[in-house]
Amino acid sequence: MNRLYLVRHGENRANITKEFSCKKIDYPLTPKGVLQARQTAEYFQDKDIHEIHSSPLKRAVQTAEIIAAPLGLEVSVTENFREMNVGELELRPPSAENWMLHNRITADWLRGKSEARFPGGEDYETLWQRMRCGIGRIVAGKTGRNVIVVAHGGLFFCTLKDLCRDVDVAWLREQENHNCSITEVAIDVSDGRLDGKLITWASCAHLSGAAAELVPGVPRAHDF
Repeated sequence: MNRLYLVRHGENRANITKEFSCKKIDYPLTPKGVLQARQTAEYFQDKDIHEIHSSPLKRAVQTAEIIAAPLGLEVSVTENFREMNVGELELRPPSAENWMLHNRITADWLRGKSEARFPGGEDYETLWQRMRCGIGRIVAGKTGRNVIVVAHGGLFFCTLKDLCRDVDVAWLREQENHNCSITEVAIDVSDGRLDGKLITWASCAHLSGAAAELVPGVPRAHDF
């Protein structure tokens, strides 16, 4: 088996403004996000990491590079790990109405309605297939590897049920997934299919001080 660490990127401006950000809106880390990434790098110092992969978005690449530097590793930037494509929502203001649409579509996905699609964006099957292919390329033909993927809350949250088939979806919907959280998965490829077992979901226990002053990934009604 291989050990996969799914790391959500550190805080960026869109986490504060609640903007949708997957293609055209692309902010770097805030100072707090940099601090979160540095504390995450400290966590991985003794984990014998072999590879680090990242979404192409700035917040993920910057987080990955901060983690990779003390380990002496290069970051492999992979399009498969981009945040889910919310299409037209990215060009709309971050209103309660638009977030309700976002939440309705992701809830449909968790209920198995994979055909639900963001206007001008992805349906679940498209999202899962690119995630599946990205992870598959990382772990295929390998064993005993410890691999970090730095990417996005929406991508990890929505695809976890297929990456790890033992996940209780009702439980998952009640869990937060904060900036620089770490999800740990034991994973292999069996008969051409990903075979993952969830060890830890979205832990932030390694963050402290200002880095642990976390903002919710999905806004509440009073945020608007």
